[in-house]
Amino acid sequence: MSRLPDARRCQEWAEQMLSYARTAGADAAEVLVRDGSELEVKVRMGEPELVKDAGSRALGLRVLRDHRVAVTYTSDFAPAAMRQFARESVELCELAEPDPLADLPEPHEMARDVPELDLWDETAPSLDAAQALRLARQGEQAALQFDPRVTNSEGGICSRVMGATAFASSAGFSGGYRGTSLSLVVAPVCDDADGKKRNGYHWTASRFTSGLLDPEAVGCEAARRTLAKLGSRKIATCQVPAVFAPEAARSLLGQLAGVVSGGAVWRKSSYLATREGTAIASPLVTVLDDPLRPRAPGSRPFDGEGLAARPNVVVSQGVLRTFLCDVYSARKLGRRSTGSAGRGLGGGPHVSTSNFVLLAGKTPPAELERLSQGLYVTDLMGFGFNPVTGDWSQGANGFWIDNGSRVHPVSEITISINFDDLWKSIDGVGNDLDTRGSVQSPTLRVSRVTVAGT
Repeated sequence: MSRLPDARRCQEWAEQMLSYARTAGADAAEVLVRDGSELEVKVRMGEPELVKDAGSRALGLRVLRDHRVAVTYTSDFAPAAMRQFARESVELCELAEPDPLADLPEPHEMARDVPELDLWDETAPSLDAAQALRLARQGEQAALQFDPRVTNSEGGICSRVMGATAFASSAGFSGGYRGTSLSLVVAPVCDDADGKKRNGYHWTASRFTSGLLDPEAVGCEAARRTLAKLGSRKIATCQVPAVFAPEAARSLLGQLAGVVSGGAVWRKSSYLATREGTAIASPLVTVLDDPLRPRAPGSRPFDGEGLAARPNVVVSQGVLRTFLCDVYSARKLGRRSTGSAGRGLGGGPHVSTSNFVLLAGKTPPAELERLSQGLYVTDLMGFGFNPVTGDWSQGANGFWIDNGSRVHPVSEITISINFDDLWKSIDGVGNDLDTRGSVQSPTLRVSRVTVAGT
């Protein structure tokens, strides 16, 4: 069994380093400690290809002196090494330019408690490499046996992550929590008539072992999705409605998260910078960022600066209600933080999302496909989005819809539309919210996009 992360011990290290930093001459400081382990296994064609069981523990320190900031990190937790690390970090402040806006949050802004969000699965530590290999093998085998046209595989991968996070700030907060995450992905391969390889996959993920789909179900669905790509071809250039599957819609939602970030707004790198309080999407669109959902993949009881995590309504019935801000971007914009700071061990705070959710509608996804002609989009690829102008163009795969049915798979096409028009043109929202990731969307239908094909 892997070593279990200890949130309380991490909190003690964070508080100890905070004391060392203040003793070394820091005006203010904050400490992030993370301790965790990861198990990942992969099988391909029934044979093990990878077994990785690794642990890591590290500490990130941000110190301020005379409004100058230094950010450092270490994995040496010996007391003497921590004291020396604190002194060197404070000395590094002399190399920075002063920035009063980079100061810590005010004490009254700090979280007062750490809510329990049920993020830890007591059964997860019992999943060992042998069991993970068995799950991965079962998933891949189900895909290979699903249909004789499934001739190969890119593998089955099973992973389990366990971690503890603690944060302490001289502004008046100290707290910690721990969480688990498990996943299984199966990726079969089919041979098409023209000799091309068609790849597909399906996956399941949850914080709890009990939340995972059966590996056989994952493998069969992966095979079904891969087989559906056989005979894929281009289509003629056209303008048609487009239905975005939850996986593709999640990509769109992730891009929207980037342009509602306070960091992008104050840097003037978002086309929405002056649009707060106005309609930026269809009235069918409501988007929340909610870190307090029990058992959800992006949940956290406090943010990366020690502020209380809280739900934020970002878009309400199409109207942009707020930008997500950490303390620095909020000060730049003359407002208060929304408790949306993220944090890496080797960097300072930045705006981040937690569970970024486009609320489900009431329409069954099959009804959204009732079109005389249209495109059902399963995958988006490429980086064709300009957040300053809203110009948007990405490669896509999916299916051609004719008389309400998917008649053949489509590949090697490009979809383009202004991102602002895309969100305003949504005329259908499905009731099939996909909750596997921290960015969550149901099926979406856009009334018209330009498809570049043959």
